[in-house]
Amino acid sequence: MIEITTNQYINRELSWLQFNARVLQEAADDTVPLLERLRFIGIFSNNLDEFFKVRYATIKRIDLAGKDGKNVLKGTTASDLLEKITKIVIKQQAESLKTIETIKNKLKDHKIFIIDENEVTPDQDAFIRNYFITRVSPALVTYILNDLDQLPHLKDSVAYLAVKLVLKEEIPKEGRISKILQQTTKERIYALIEIPKDTERFVVLPEKDGKQFIIILDDLIRYCMHVNFSIFDYVRASAHMIKITRDAQLDFDNDLSKSFIQKISSSVKSRRDGEPVRFVYDKSIEKDTLDFLMQKMGVDNTDSIIPGGRYHNRRDYMNFPDLGNNNLVYQQIEPLAIPGLVLQGSLLDKIAKKDFLQYTPYHTFSYTVKFLRESAIDPKVKSIKITIYRLASISHIASSLINAAKNGKKVTVQIEIQARFDEAANIRYAEQMQREGVNLIFGVPGLKVHCKACIIERQEKGKLKRYGFISTGNFNESTAKIYTDYTLFTTNEAILKETNKVFKFFEINYKINRYKHLLVSPHYTRSSLIKLIDKEIENSKFGIPARIRLKINSLSDYDMIDKLYEASRAGVKIDLIVRGICCLIPGIEGMSENIRAISVVDKFLEHPRLFIFENGGDPKIYISSADWMTRNLDRRVEISCPIYDEDIKLELMETFDICWNDNVKARKLSEDQDNAYIRNNNEKIRSQVATYDYYLQKLAN
Repeated sequence: MIEITTNQYINRELSWLQFNARVLQEAADDTVPLLERLRFIGIFSNNLDEFFKVRYATIKRIDLAGKDGKNVLKGTTASDLLEKITKIVIKQQAESLKTIETIKNKLKDHKIFIIDENEVTPDQDAFIRNYFITRVSPALVTYILNDLDQLPHLKDSVAYLAVKLVLKEEIPKEGRISKILQQTTKERIYALIEIPKDTERFVVLPEKDGKQFIIILDDLIRYCMHVNFSIFDYVRASAHMIKITRDAQLDFDNDLSKSFIQKISSSVKSRRDGEPVRFVYDKSIEKDTLDFLMQKMGVDNTDSIIPGGRYHNRRDYMNFPDLGNNNLVYQQIEPLAIPGLVLQGSLLDKIAKKDFLQYTPYHTFSYTVKFLRESAIDPKVKSIKITIYRLASISHIASSLINAAKNGKKVTVQIEIQARFDEAANIRYAEQMQREGVNLIFGVPGLKVHCKACIIERQEKGKLKRYGFISTGNFNESTAKIYTDYTLFTTNEAILKETNKVFKFFEINYKINRYKHLLVSPHYTRSSLIKLIDKEIENSKFGIPARIRLKINSLSDYDMIDKLYEASRAGVKIDLIVRGICCLIPGIEGMSENIRAISVVDKFLEHPRLFIFENGGDPKIYISSADWMTRNLDRRVEISCPIYDEDIKLELMETFDICWNDNVKARKLSEDQDNAYIRNNNEKIRSQVATYDYYLQKLAN
């Protein structure tokens, strides 16, 4: 058992690994459709890659700098933490491999067979050879390593096959083969094959007798090894996968002649040269091959050298083909309309009369797109301001903003081109919007802009009237199908006037505005939340109902955790729904006995931030872009928006309760960090299904 807590907190990194363990639980869950279980393996693997690129790399830098990091890492040294992480990851990787084998065996019951190079039948041989020659071989990059002083630059998160060819004893003395072999050892050749990223990882073979066959690209290459290395006379070949994960930190140059876009673009390109933080290899690789690679890389057996399975880059399982079998995937839901807000006619006219809440993916994201498209062509609309953090690869949001600019609207876009791993896509759209006359703002020095807000100004009866929306999630058509997020559409002047102050802050950074309604980071969110918690503490001391309910992605800020502990000791009842990192330890007598915490991992990614303070029976409710993490409170621009419409307040509390009462996909968060499912004798509630049914019922009423 690895120690993952101090007396007061769970270590942030180890808590995150327990979140990823919950994702792995979904892959192992027999009630999840089989192909979706494979996709959860992909999500687990992708999460782990990003963890090593960012968090592990940060701890590695602390360790390499000769600092123990105890103040930052809360009670553990950087070197000890790296060791703990490695042990947990190795165990989780082993579990994931067992889960994949279980899924593959169960797929056979549905006449779906994932075969390797040793299981290819004569009937499949011609198809595979032709596929390799026409589709794969032209994209392969092969390195012969023997005569190289060091390995060629290995790309971040690209999988490679480490190949060993054992040669025949007699080597030709003349001709083409001789010239190549003179640069090798007399016994064996070592090579690397770069697995092409732009080729389908899962190759669907011709169906036979009602059976479906898939071969993984890696195995297809293994099967055709003799084609790729036909110039060598060898008696045996072996191929084992390796992968490097590199530090994803961006480093900026100080060239004043470069635009901000150019600097970010250059930094993204240079990320490929980041320091390696993880080397993963197939644990069945021959020792001489591994030793050869390690020697060429100039590394020894450190904590970042991790044995793995036969296949890496298992994130590709997220795109595993569904093979037309609807019984093996989640049933698609039809996104619903918002009661009273039809997509035909003017959306703005409807919003002018009352506030509306969009809860994707239960509601269609089309309302967000429609709002901008209508604004783009409405002659009365004079200006549009919007923040953008992550755009879809094909973005109707971006095209609507460009359309508005072409129609003479004043369009201002605050675009965050330092959104990690989405920089390239955001840069591409930023350059396109800039060419089309959109006014771009690139944030605030030293701060990421993570808030999600839009304001339009419309000429009505000789005055400018504001309309807008504030959201907990990105304005992204792709993620809106799988991330749960709230968006408030409103004409509330108090809210939108203060939202406009945030946009002014982007342009005039030295002026700090005052806010009565919004909680805005980095200046006021922390202090405002503390005041709200203090009010609950005060109410509890006077016997007034006191309760705090939070739904967030991560809770890792130690000062805020301490404040929640203080509230718990004062008798305030606290319910937490935390999807990911939770450094708070609930249920500890004398510290957190009044705090309960759960996490829900299911079909959709739980992404909204919702804060509910009882306030003596008149709840104060906020939707927010901010998690309770130090970066969100102190180093980002975030907006927490109050909800004033009583119907929407009730809706938010009811959907919170649905999630809180989940006894199918909810896990109890505790000091043990065992991710135990919540099971009781109550009626079965799978909150994501129940939430969709809740909105179906609202439509029917």
